[in-house]
Amino acid sequence: MSLLHDVAERDGWRCWVCDEPVDPDKSVNDPQGPSVDSRTADRKAKVAERLAHRGCNSRKGAVKVVIAWPDSLYVVEPAPLIAVASRLERKGGREMVGRCPSRQDAQEAADWLVDRFSRLVPELPVTADIQAGGGQFLVTLTAGRR
Repeated sequence: MSLLHDVAERDGWRCWVCDEPVDPDKSVNDPQGPSVDSRTADRKAKVAERLAHRGCNSRKGAVKVVIAWPDSLYVVEPAPLIAVASRLERKGGREMVGRCPSRQDAQEAADWLVDRFSRLVPELPVTADIQAGGGQFLVTLTAGRR
């Protein structure tokens, strides 16, 4: 149980999959209860444990997790964020993550992405950039090599 508590404290009692709070008083057998999970279904990958709701962890099973973009953001062709996180962790650099019809939409998406990545991959600081072109706004994330 100490591993669970240590991981939960480090992750601020938030589920890495759904980004919702995890109740420390719930039973570990409850779907909303805490569990320790790795961020990948690949058993050979060396990924630190992360906090997840028991239900999120169980649903994940042996399939790849999809981090949902909020419905409130207007993003065209949003990138799969787990794949983006993996590439940025491995190689650093810059990744295009979506296109938005207005600068305000792009700014809201950029702000959300930086905030979400601060919990999804806490050890990887990312910055977001917005570039105008072709009547739309491109949102990119940038991370240095680790």
